[in-house]
Amino acid sequence: MVQVNILALMHLTKLFVRDMVERRRGRIVNVASTAAFQAGPMQSVYYASKAFVLPFSEAIGNELKGTGVTVTALCPGPTPTGFQERANVGRLRGLRLLMRVSPEAVVRAGYNGMKRGRPVVIPGLLNNLLVFMLRFAPRRLVTNVVRRLQTHPRSA
Repeated sequence: MVQVNILALMHLTKLFVRDMVERRRGRIVNVASTAAFQAGPMQSVYYASKAFVLPFSEAIGNELKGTGVTVTALCPGPTPTGFQERANVGRLRGLRLLMRVSPEAVVRAGYNGMKRGRPVVIPGLLNNLLVFMLRFAPRRLVTNVVRRLQTHPRSA
């Protein structure tokens, strides 16, 4: 997971950004997650790897100001793609409650945000609201809530 979410992302950025800067145009979209905004017990490496993607993308985007190259961090919330079942977390109550944005809507939001040069795109009103509210909640409380959501299966 670290190889894909962090090292490959860094390598690909380095590999392509120089040519984009020379052409004075280019767009980079890195897929982070709403998981990037808090700690994630029971999926700590996933959350931490996505937490890397967000500030890395924001920092590189800032470094590239004035070059014609933009960087967008796409931060979808839980999206019904089959990922949850593959990660064996598909029955978790918290994920089911949050899966309101379709994969198509996530892609559309990311594409539109990229075209506008937005540094961060969070698809979905509920996802935006939750990320905004995280700023005001104590980190320890948020971590405990995430753990609870990650470990309690939805009642059948």
